Amino acid sequence: MSNRDTSIDPRLLESARKEFMEKGFIKAELKTICENAKITTGAVYKRYKGKEELFSAVVEEAVATLDRFVSERTDVDFSSMSDEEVRNTWIMNEKYILDVFRILWDIREEFVLLLEKSAGTVHENFGHDFAYRMTHAYKQYYEEAKKRNIAKAKISDQEMHVLCTVFWTSIYEPFIHKMSWKEIEEHCKVLCRFLDWKKAVGIMD
Repeated sequence: MSNRDTSIDPRLLESARKEFMEKGFIKAELKTICENAKITTGAVYKRYKGKEELFSAVVEEAVATLDRFVSERTDVDFSSMSDEEVRNTWIMNEKYILDVFRILWDIREEFVLLLEKSAGTVHENFGHDFAYRMTHAYKQYYEEAKKRNIAKAKISDQEMHVLCTVFWTSIYEPFIHKMSWKEIEEHCKVLCRFLDWKKAVGIMD
């Protein structure tokens, strides 16, 4: 039995990434991906069922990173948090937001694939779905702040989703528009001035 040629995998994934970035999933051609990777289509089908599974393989690590990001902010033990800590989660901290940008910067190409190039795949609503999942996390923090009489504003689930969509769109756009890291640092400062979550949920100074 011959050993599988593992040298094909990185070439194939890199070629696929470039083709998907240039044309999007729907218009990307498996034939072009194979030609640029210098492999046969047969070699692809030995590894993946088709183009969509190949796309999923390209974004797999990024999806895992983003899933961890959501889980860390959803699975929270509020009993271990003081009132001050709950209150501080609503302050637009430039250092914290920049840390979020840094996580996304490390997966920026795959992140753009998920946001802009994934139509026709199971990931085609990724941006909306991500904002929806984060809405659940924000809602948990909001309910805790309300319970402790820290947050005074009344915000419906629908309104919270709208606010989260606005916020996360402001996070997405720099990557879609290919901002440099220096431009993202400046954008982060503007974003922290523009969106005041503390006031939105009714936390007074």
